[in-house]
Amino acid sequence: MEVEDNVNFGVDYSSISKTNEITVKIILLGDSAVGKSKLIERFLMDDYKPHQLSTYALTLFRYKTQVQEKSVSVDFWDTAGQERFESLHPSYYHQANCAVLKVTYKNLKKWYDELRQYRPEIPCLCAANKIDENFDATQKIFAFPTKNRLPFYYVSASDGTNVVKLFNDAITAAIAYRLNPTDVSDQIMDELETLN
Repeated sequence: MEVEDNVNFGVDYSSISKTNEITVKIILLGDSAVGKSKLIERFLMDDYKPHQLSTYALTLFRYKTQVQEKSVSVDFWDTAGQERFESLHPSYYHQANCAVLKVTYKNLKKWYDELRQYRPEIPCLCAANKIDENFDATQKIFAFPTKNRLPFYYVSASDGTNVVKLFNDAITAAIAYRLNPTDVSDQIMDELETLN
């Protein structure tokens, strides 16, 4: 595993590199200060720092891995505070191959609707964080993921519960979507790319 924090923002997620490496983009969605950055931190560095101030810029991490004997670069995009404006710039969603939606009671539907406005077909996984603080939450059934048929994970950035499973499943879903997009605009872009 290799993690980079100096990633080129000009990546074309619709092409495959000359070395046959696949690059996928996974975006994180949810309200500010709900633990999205902490989940990424736990997955990439197997670490957790309880107190950290929110930043107000895009944070992007590249994670290199092997999946079914393929070389894969995964770019995790984290809003890092931009969601406080209650809407994200369309470029945040551009060419995303998968989304991880952090469950909150307040704006869950809004984030999901905005995702589907820009990326109607990409896989989306839901996560309820901080189960270490209230394990009884795992006995609840959250209607939103059930209603929208979204995979749902109870996770804890603090103690690591299910974080690796959540992101490994997100990576697998992103690769599957990347190799076989179901969004018509993605298919058109892939066809245009092969003509060049």
